Amino acid sequence: MQLLTVAPRFCGPPGSANGGYISGLFAQHAPVTVRVRLHLPPPLGAPLEVAHREGGRLELLHDTRVVASAEPAQLELAVPAPPEYFAALEASRHYAGFSAHAFPNCFVCGPQRARGDGLRIFAGPLAAGASVAAMVAAPWVPDVALGLDDHKVRPEFMWAALDCPGYFAARSDRVPMLLGEFTAHVDRRVHVDEPCVIVGWRIGVTGRKYEVGTALFDEDGELCAKARAVWIEPKA
Repeated sequence: MQLLTVAPRFCGPPGSANGGYISGLFAQHAPVTVRVRLHLPPPLGAPLEVAHREGGRLELLHDTRVVASAEPAQLELAVPAPPEYFAALEASRHYAGFSAHAFPNCFVCGPQRARGDGLRIFAGPLAAGASVAAMVAAPWVPDVALGLDDHKVRPEFMWAALDCPGYFAARSDRVPMLLGEFTAHVDRRVHVDEPCVIVGWRIGVTGRKYEVGTALFDEDGELCAKARAVWIEPKA
């Protein structure tokens, strides 16, 4: 039996794991790129069983309930060119979450998380004239505690970093939404203490579902990881 547990530190909404982080942990149990679908809020501090099903499909179980599922997928995503690091830094100054945030203690984007505790990725809108509409960007310098012995960032933290910028690219009015699906691929893990740039952009909208793309670039502007996600606005 394969088990994983999410420590309370890695929360998203109160009492729930951050969607990108849990997806990254879960996806490491698959030998290929997978599309992760979140069915229930992933609990914190509870052992979750990874169950292998036919066709390369996985399920993540809490007791008998399916928290998440994953299936092999192709990640097709046209990634825009990244802004310069200082342009991303300027964009982050206009981060919508500074004035109001649905989940201010989110491990990835919560402004109430201290340096060295949360990732503090604050994706704000780029200046007018950006090549992609509704594009947001943020700088990120991964803390040394996020790395392995090779001084590169652990895969689950790269998945986490690709998560929340998509929410802020989906819409700008800070309406609470939840991550529904997440497909990510890490080509190359970035080094700790490396100045990186993360971007997010909206792909399309269908009813209450918002499809977005995100990408992570190293200090040389080289693409290292990308993701496609579906965010869902809960019913009133």
